[in-house]
Amino acid sequence: MNTVLQLKQQRDKLKQYQKKITLQLDKERLLAKQLLKHGKKEKALLLLKKKRYQHQLLDKTENQISNLERMVQDIEFMQIEMKVIEGLKVGNDCLKSMHEIMSVEDVERILDETQESIEYQRQIDEMLAGALTQEDEDAVIAELEAITQGEDVALPAVPSEPIPEVPEAAKVEPERRESKNKPDREMLSA
Repeated sequence: MNTVLQLKQQRDKLKQYQKKITLQLDKERLLAKQLLKHGKKEKALLLLKKKRYQHQLLDKTENQISNLERMVQDIEFMQIEMKVIEGLKVGNDCLKSMHEIMSVEDVERILDETQESIEYQRQIDEMLAGALTQEDEDAVIAELEAITQGEDVALPAVPSEPIPEVPEAAKVEPERRESKNKPDREMLSA
């Protein structure tokens, strides 16, 4: 972490140096123009050579900044990779310790016990709900087959008395309900 900070500080110093050289280059160009106006061609030529040399320094500085930034990114990415590897190692150790605690045989035994418990609970639920036993279901199926094959099955007797008539008051009551509901239906259809 400290290394990354130092690299970033060095990069910042190079950027400051780069700004300084850029400003100097601009000043020297203007100065070279003034020297040419005053007829001092030799001094202007010397100043332009110095400017060219500083421009080359500026290019080198740009390359160094680029290298520093790439190195910072590589280090930061490597630190992330190290954290991932540490996380994987911790996870792997945890899995190993869990495997030591629980074997395949333990898991099979627990699954068998769970299945037995589910079956036991199903039996209790059937007893409490009054579910049909296998014998009862077989009897129902036999009765159904007997009906479909036309065998005589003992059905309950049909009453022989006539059905009583409905009193007049009971007949009027449904008509009232219908007349009350009709306006509502008309309003709904509108």
